[in-house]
Amino acid sequence: MPPVANVVLGVTGGIAAYKACELLRRFTESGYDVRVVPTASALAFVGAPTWAALSGKPVSTEVWDDVHEVPHVRIGQGADLVVVAPATADLLAKAAHGLADDLLTNTLLTARCPVVFAPAMHTEMWLHAATQENVATLRSRGALVIDPAVGRLTGADSGPGRLPDPEQIFQACVRMLTRAGSGLAGSDAGLDLAGRHVVISAGGTREHLDPVRFLGNRSSGRQGYALATTALARGAEVTLVSANVGLPDPAGAKVVRVVSAADLRAAVLAAAPGADAVVMAAAVADFRPAISQSTKIKKTATEPEPVALIRNPDVLAELSGTRRTGQVIVGFAAETGDAGGDVLTHGRAKLAAKGCDLLVVNEVGSDRGFERPDNAAVILGSDGTEDDVPTGPKEALADRVWDHVARRWGNGSR
Repeated sequence: MPPVANVVLGVTGGIAAYKACELLRRFTESGYDVRVVPTASALAFVGAPTWAALSGKPVSTEVWDDVHEVPHVRIGQGADLVVVAPATADLLAKAAHGLADDLLTNTLLTARCPVVFAPAMHTEMWLHAATQENVATLRSRGALVIDPAVGRLTGADSGPGRLPDPEQIFQACVRMLTRAGSGLAGSDAGLDLAGRHVVISAGGTREHLDPVRFLGNRSSGRQGYALATTALARGAEVTLVSANVGLPDPAGAKVVRVVSAADLRAAVLAAAPGADAVVMAAAVADFRPAISQSTKIKKTATEPEPVALIRNPDVLAELSGTRRTGQVIVGFAAETGDAGGDVLTHGRAKLAAKGCDLLVVNEVGSDRGFERPDNAAVILGSDGTEDDVPTGPKEALADRVWDHVARRWGNGSR
């Protein structure tokens, strides 16, 4: 599907306004038609000529400019998406209370399309009860408010309040536009996971032989992170259990870092009781060394002793056996065919053995599955359904998984 044409980029008066230039570049280079609507205070950080040059469109801040074109109404009416980045505490308050004292806030009131806010402010302002109430109000009306990143702010301050990476904001916007453009309406167009808490595991566990060596696998964590970013874009609260992943944290996700299968089990079981869904996308080691040496195993003239292995706990089966009513458990199975059957034969057997609600089965090999930006899979359901997802971006597969999870919540079945 070609990109939806009309995007309004609102920019407010925060030090992070300069980062919106990068966000604008990503939109324009991807073929979107972008109009920048800054606030007057935003122009103290980045001037109007910069926005006009980057967008190729004139820039206004006041409803009095070009009155004959009724911009305070027309801009919002013609938008397919409005994104405000950075969104200050002042802008969030105005939007939550329906104030309209400049062109941007008028645009927000007249927009009937997906709206995304990317807040940036000092930690104390973000955590203030008034800001949190305003954010809750905006989310209740269907807006996507991306939680700010944690990091260095202005001066020596550090904490939650940093503008998320422009690429993450862009991807969240693309997900909103894609779903809206596929014919979905209302909450189905974007925030169908709002109010839900999901737990996702990602990456590959490491089982140490000694302080230097470990048994591991090729998982990059991209599929698990795609599940996290798409869930966030659809309004969910996300806990991401990350095993040895080198990707940037998805803005707004609570990230719990683990190393081994035992670490991952403890983290997932701690988070699962309060979750509406648990998606086990991590490649968890089936076995670990029976003995892990405290010092490096030295290379000698004699052959080393064989490495004895013991079985790790089956976290997916454990989750399936202890899930509460209404909770959806999703597993991933990286499979190869062999003399015992093809990929789907092994996948169906694993679904029955694990007892989960959904099992995402993908064939892996030297040029597929691991360490790639794309993926193909078949989503098997415990009710006998099979959904063949063709090769495409891992975000597309992630959205299909969430579609299945949301349907199970909707009909109350497992």
